[in-house]
Amino acid sequence: MATTAQLFEEPFDADEYIERLAWRTPGGGSKGGAEAFDPKRLLEEFENHIEELKQLDEKIQRKVEKLEHQCHREAKEFAHKVQDLQRSNQVAFQHFQELDEHISYVATKVCHLGDQLEGVNTPRQRAVEAQRLMTYFNEFLDGDLRSDVFNNPDKIKEAADIIQKLHLIAQELPFDRFADVKAKIASKYHDLERQLIQEFTAAQRRGEIGRMREVAAVLLHFKSICLVCGSTRHSDVEQYLKNLYDLYTRTTALATKLTEFNLGSDKHTFLSKLIKSIFSSYLESYIDMEREYLRTRGAMILQRYYDSKNHQKRPIGTGSIQELKERIRQRTNLPLGPMIDTHGETFLSPELVVNLLQETRHAFERCHRLSDPSDLPKNAFSIFLLLVDHLCVEHIDYALEIGLSAIPSSDAKNANLYFLDVVQQANSIFHLFDKQFNDQLMPLISSSPKLAECLHKKKEVIEQMEVKLDTGIDRTLNCMVGQMKHILATEQKKTDFRPEDENNVMIQYTTACSKVCAYVSRQVEHVRKSMDGKNVDTVLTELGVRFHRLIHEHLQQYSYSSMGGMLAICDVAEYRRCAKDFRVPLVLQLFDTLHALCNLLVVAPDNLKQVCSGEQLTNLDRNLLHAFVQLRVDYRSARLGRHFS
Repeated sequence: MATTAQLFEEPFDADEYIERLAWRTPGGGSKGGAEAFDPKRLLEEFENHIEELKQLDEKIQRKVEKLEHQCHREAKEFAHKVQDLQRSNQVAFQHFQELDEHISYVATKVCHLGDQLEGVNTPRQRAVEAQRLMTYFNEFLDGDLRSDVFNNPDKIKEAADIIQKLHLIAQELPFDRFADVKAKIASKYHDLERQLIQEFTAAQRRGEIGRMREVAAVLLHFKSICLVCGSTRHSDVEQYLKNLYDLYTRTTALATKLTEFNLGSDKHTFLSKLIKSIFSSYLESYIDMEREYLRTRGAMILQRYYDSKNHQKRPIGTGSIQELKERIRQRTNLPLGPMIDTHGETFLSPELVVNLLQETRHAFERCHRLSDPSDLPKNAFSIFLLLVDHLCVEHIDYALEIGLSAIPSSDAKNANLYFLDVVQQANSIFHLFDKQFNDQLMPLISSSPKLAECLHKKKEVIEQMEVKLDTGIDRTLNCMVGQMKHILATEQKKTDFRPEDENNVMIQYTTACSKVCAYVSRQVEHVRKSMDGKNVDTVLTELGVRFHRLIHEHLQQYSYSSMGGMLAICDVAEYRRCAKDFRVPLVLQLFDTLHALCNLLVVAPDNLKQVCSGEQLTNLDRNLLHAFVQLRVDYRSARLGRHFS
């Protein structure tokens, strides 16, 4: 039976089960083995196994019946227990109802007793309060304020409460009999009011909001509290805007919670009108104060930065004259106006930019909360225009103008080129500007006609800056090429390519080539650090093309001996290695072609036609090929011109 149980291993498969049973039976294997196949023995084993299975089935069936019987018995017992629990629960519920009725009865008695005690205690408290006020009134009547409450500065809150009540009482007294005491009470009233106002003002300057709240609660019943609040509105606009935003936000949140209660069928309209009645006078003038604050704050942030640099901002011209200069500069690439030495200063400040964007972010948040929905796009657009003026015009555009003025002329020697640093920082700043435009301004105007105006203004700003960036980069590239030209003019000697001793040339490439390549490598790295994205390839392509044109024209100024031609090829090979740093296929292709052209300086006369028909030279103008061959010192003696006739 144990063997049978082993054959029922999961997962059970009938065919597999029969196969395993036959395999275990001696002489029962289908493929033969140590014993021959014995069908009788296998039949006998199957019959015995069937008997075992029947016995196993009967045993399992008895066990199942036993478990079913046990299950029915336990179900009946559980049902009886549930019924007992339900009866117990019903009894407990009846007891609870009786207890609840008793508690309600006791509570009613307690409330009735409380009402009776209050009816007795309230007149008593009033009498005690009246007696206390009469005592203080007698002190004013005698002219001697003996009570500690009037002489202890720490009890000013209690004194204010007393003098407020005495002041109301004194106003009801006849003037002819109580003129003197009324004057004394009034004097003390104004004295305490003045002290409270001074305390409120001092707490405001210290930024102690909690103390301001305490003093304001006391001053609430005095006449000058409105004047104090009004002065805050104009003395500290930033704090006023923060408080207005905070109070309005908390009030609307409170109104939202109040809607959960039963305030009538028109509770939303009721709460909206209530909020409007409280804040309407402040919200009407909100955007004007917001704009004025941003205008003043932005100007202060800018001025603080330029003061830290000891820099007096130069006026940037506007109108027709400036537009004319800009057009001339775009078309001629000429520096207009005197050159400025910035000593490497870009006049762009990440800290200033963060401060301006932070102020604008807060303004957008306040605008979203405090503006009427119909005015929200218009108000947000006006805030955006202030950001454009301060950040894009007064800071980025000004830095570009200064940067353009600081670019030296193309023939300047050892010029320091800082404009690429200006480009790098301007791009970083504009990415931040663009992020705020998308994250904070777009949600406020996306479904209004102001969206088109904002996008147009942004596009206009970008195009204006791109023009100046392109102009500055172009002039910077001219300066780079001018510096290369200066190195070649001072370092390249005519004897480099016509050495006196053809058999004693020990250098791999000329000094001029070495210095030019070193300079170019530094500028390529500078461009990579200053640009991003496709701008890197665009600028390096333009620099590479100008670099190639300069070397091409430079090589055509000399005549070459056989060894000089080999040295020229070495120079161009070094230039080509330098060109690989550009990672621009066009630039590398140009120098590959130039390298092939230089082979014309050393190839044997009989092989000229074959070289000119090579893959890299076959598509070039024959006149260009002829011009390079003419640079050879043996051009006339070897009658090389006949190869191009």
